[in-house]
Amino acid sequence: MTDVQTTEVDPPWEGLTGAELHAACMAAARAGDRRAMDRLVAELTPLVWHVARANGLDRSVAEDVVQTVWLALFSQLEKLRDPKALAAWLITTTRREATHPFGRRIQPVPLSDEVAEAMPSTQPAPEDEAVRADRDRRVWRAFVRLPHRCQELLRLTVLAGRAEYQLVAEQLRMPRGSVGPTRGRCLDQMRDLLASEGGSR
Repeated sequence: MTDVQTTEVDPPWEGLTGAELHAACMAAARAGDRRAMDRLVAELTPLVWHVARANGLDRSVAEDVVQTVWLALFSQLEKLRDPKALAAWLITTTRREATHPFGRRIQPVPLSDEVAEAMPSTQPAPEDEAVRADRDRRVWRAFVRLPHRCQELLRLTVLAGRAEYQLVAEQLRMPRGSVGPTRGRCLDQMRDLLASEGGSR
């Protein structure tokens, strides 16, 4: 009974970070520990989400892809040979799912003019939306013109937000200490690209 209580208070992944945390959670999840699954989802969903969005998916489709990716992982827990490669597996699987067009695009429902006019709008004003859309197009045009390695680095740091530098370093096979300076140079390149086409710095 004491062992069970200790496990509840101090899970095997306590104090771990990065790939070591992922490996410990994977091992516990394989043994049926739901808390380990929840920790993995909380830790890595920002990464999965932003990879999906970086592939041009809108919010509703990206949500569908994120759910599909996690279901795929938990149905294949025993097949993932290297738990430390979990983040790379998630990135690859998310990209693959993001390219599947079938069953992911919601068809618009036709509305009469009268019904459409009577429905309250929750969308931003057309002028604001146009400005936002133009800004987003400029940002993504600049992003895809960056070297591939810069795109990968920015996806894992700027876009994923909570992704740790150690995880980024492991995925890109670079020294941890060079992640920040390299990211800075990539962002400078992106600012220059935006400025060259009249975007804001």
